[in-house]
Amino acid sequence: MDIIPAIDLLGGNCVRLYQGDYQQAEIFSDNPAQMALRFEQDGATRLHIVDLDGAKAGKIVNLGAIESILKKVTIPVQVGGGIRTAQSVEQLIKIGVARVILGTVAVENPQLVQELAQGHPERIVVGIDARNGKVSTRGWLKNTEISAVDLAKKMSALGVSAIIYTDIARDGTMQGPNINALKELSSQIEIPVIASGGVSCLGDLLSLLSLESLGVEGIIIGKAIYSGAVDLKEAVRAIGPGRWQDVPLDLGDTRLV
Repeated sequence: MDIIPAIDLLGGNCVRLYQGDYQQAEIFSDNPAQMALRFEQDGATRLHIVDLDGAKAGKIVNLGAIESILKKVTIPVQVGGGIRTAQSVEQLIKIGVARVILGTVAVENPQLVQELAQGHPERIVVGIDARNGKVSTRGWLKNTEISAVDLAKKMSALGVSAIIYTDIARDGTMQGPNINALKELSSQIEIPVIASGGVSCLGDLLSLLSLESLGVEGIIIGKAIYSGAVDLKEAVRAIGPGRWQDVPLDLGDTRLV
């Protein structure tokens, strides 16, 4: 199972939000690229980047910071946040992003998701962010009545390569992941699931490891690493090096192989 450090970008800084609240942003670094390199050196096999400004604006905002990270590390990088057009997806893939994460567009334009998944096999991931089991969109600012499980089933049928599931109520709280929600969602679809939100200690990672047989292939960790509650090197040793290297991707860039 992959341990995936998160770098959330807000105003070019590396931050963490509390339950998705932009007013509760804690800055951890003003040099995201250096932070990314540290994660790679500590054993991370891939990185998770979210453009928080982009999620609000509906377009890529922190492109410069993303490019600086890509130039600094050699491990694959997945990027999400405000990516709602084919042009944005193409732009990110062109600069070397391994996987592009779609969120709002999965609800508002599923046909586009299908077209992108078919055009870029294994490169399109859908992020499902939920409050009380219901999907939130537009940077977690808009709530819907759509079931996270139902959306995951729909996206799986459209050919996306994986689902990233975030429990917003747990995100940035270090209260532990929502094991029951992850178990329900992963048991309903055939594609892999990546867990996000709430990890507070190594014990949480080990509990998530029990879901690997259901298709949970990775764990995104943010605040727990930044706060020192989880040591990334120790976590990678305990959980394993992950399976990213088993995914056949033609990235068109030998830096990312």
